[in-house]
Amino acid sequence: MDFDWGIILKSKDVLWDGMKLSLWLFGVALAGGIFFGTLLALARLSSFRILSIPATGFVNLIRSIPFIMAIFWFYFLTPMMVSKFTGHQGEAVGPITSAIVAFIMVESAYYSEIIRAGIQSIPRGQPWAAYALGMTYSQAMGTVVLPQAFRNMLPIMLTQAIILFQDTSLVYVVGLKDFLGAASKGGQLTGRIVELYIFTAFVYFVICFGASWAVKRLNERIAVIR
Repeated sequence: MDFDWGIILKSKDVLWDGMKLSLWLFGVALAGGIFFGTLLALARLSSFRILSIPATGFVNLIRSIPFIMAIFWFYFLTPMMVSKFTGHQGEAVGPITSAIVAFIMVESAYYSEIIRAGIQSIPRGQPWAAYALGMTYSQAMGTVVLPQAFRNMLPIMLTQAIILFQDTSLVYVVGLKDFLGAASKGGQLTGRIVELYIFTAFVYFVICFGASWAVKRLNERIAVIR
């Protein structure tokens, strides 16, 4: 009953800075994850074992470890590995760098599986017809297979993007002040952490629920088109 909702207005600048960091990290990780995930998916589907085996091993490894561990790897273990292999004291990896690398690495592994499934959903006659028209492998994939595959897997990719936005809160482990971290810091400074946590949870709910509803409607429209 003694909630002070005015503390949210007093902390609006800190919260907005945290939200900007969360959105920036989300955008970078999403773009990098889709780009490298596409390359990984193509490598996994390649008939060349020198490409498919390492890509498969990487995806299975990353998908088998907790997300937070990947962030720890780059932030804490990279200097130790540099020191071990070079004999020189490795410099600490900054929190921003470790978060970006970890998020892109993990998201590329997850998106590669989504994209691989999307590519395999395209009938085999489609690329063979492209080859019959004189297209190369890259032309067939870029103009025939991938556009259809991305349309089929768009709802799943957007659902993974929602999960990615929620996962940006994990950067607190390396000291970054994302939206949740900013709320925590503001609550510690003002002594009114409950109000800021409730507000943060409400914002996450509105964004993620709204995005989930939009994805559901998009999936219904795509199903009608099919």
